[in-house]
Order: sequence, then structure tokens, then C-alpha cells
Amino acid sequence: MQEALSAGLGGLTVAVRSDAREQPDVTLLLGELTTAGAVILDVSAEVIAAASPVRTPSGIVAVATFTLKPLGEVFRRTPSLVVAAIDVQDPGNVGAIVRSAEAAGATGVVVAGQSADPLGWKAIRGSMGSVFRTPVASAATLEAMIDAARARGLVIVATTPSGGRDLFDMDLTRPTLVMVGGEGGGLAPTLMEAADARMRIPMEPPVESLNVAVATGVILFEARRQRLAARR
Repeated sequence: MQEALSAGLGGLTVAVRSDAREQPDVTLLLGELTTAGAVILDVSAEVIAAASPVRTPSGIVAVATFTLKPLGEVFRRTPSLVVAAIDVQDPGNVGAIVRSAEAAGATGVVVAGQSADPLGWKAIRGSMGSVFRTPVASAATLEAMIDAARARGLVIVATTPSGGRDLFDMDLTRPTLVMVGGEGGGLAPTLMEAADARMRIPMEPPVESLNVAVATGVILFEARRQRLAARR
């Protein structure tokens, strides 16, 4: 909730359990929320339990107004480094991808295909607030995403478990869109064909693949390493 407050989210309505008000950190947070114009409601433990999707809720729950960015906005910052999460169905993985993107200095994330909603509560928890700070957009179609990337001059890279170039041989200092596929199936052959290059993460056998969020983190931090080295 502190992350949402820091991000300046509007329309905050906060439900707080009466006994939770006695906690110093909650008292401080409620003061900040009140200053920000949030509506504060005192409720029972039963209401908190009903309002929160988690099994053991804390004593405070909030809802707020927040929307994804337009597709073009994620390609606007330069030098662009954008991740496209395609058919990533686990919301925890979607959130972790957004978190890794912010940590590695990526300029945006596109969620496409049958991916989980990045604004779902599990994805928000997985992102640890990064979804409020990193430009995240949803693509109506994969064609629209690719067209938007090409219009901005981005190199489109498809990740693959086999074939393609070694990650550490790739030039990731250029404006780049990295496409990562969903759990199990990976990227569709049509997306592989639409890409400018294919890339794999080298691994010691018998390991053949990584969790999609872990793989994305490895790729993004290699891009970060290359870009920082290029500035020196």
C-alpha cells in the first residue's frame, strides 16, 4: 500500500480493522493516506477477511484507480529495452517480470496474448510495487505490438531454449524488444519468424530451460551490464 501511495494512485479507499489502528506503522500510514485524500473506513475483522483475497490478511486493505499505459508509451523512452511477456499465465511470474524489468533498468513491459492481468492482486504482489512505476502496457494483438516496436526502430529478439545465438554474444545495447514465452509452450513459431534474431541462455546439461521470470531476469541484467559498459 505504501508503494501505491508513493506512486500517487488516485481514488484510494482504505478499510482498516479497528485494532490495527494501534500499530505504529499503520498509524503513520493512515496519516499519509489521509493527507493524500484517501477515504478511510473503520471495519470489522470479518469485512477485512471478505475484502482481502489472501488467506491471512493484514489489518488494512485498499482499492485504488490505476490503468495500464498506452502501447506506444513503453517504446518512447530511449535507449529502449522492452520486455514482451507473451502467454505468461502465472500472475506471480508476470509480477516478477515487471519487478526484474524495473530492477535492471528496462524501459517498459508489454503483456500480450493469454498472459495474466498485470493489475491482478497476485501480479501486483509479485511486482512488489514495480507495476506502479514501470511503464506496463497490454497489446490488443501481437501484430500491433510488433508494428509499434518496429515504428520506434527496435530490434525484435525472440527467446528460445535451443538454437539461436548465445545471450552473451548478443548486442543488447541497441533499442531492443525481448519476447519471452509462456510457461511450457514458449513462443509460437510465427513469433520466431517475425523476430530479427533468436537468443538462448547457455546452460549446463541436463538443464534445458528456466522459469520464465528467472530467464527474463538473466537476460535483462546481461543487457544492463552491456549498457553500463558501453557508457564507460
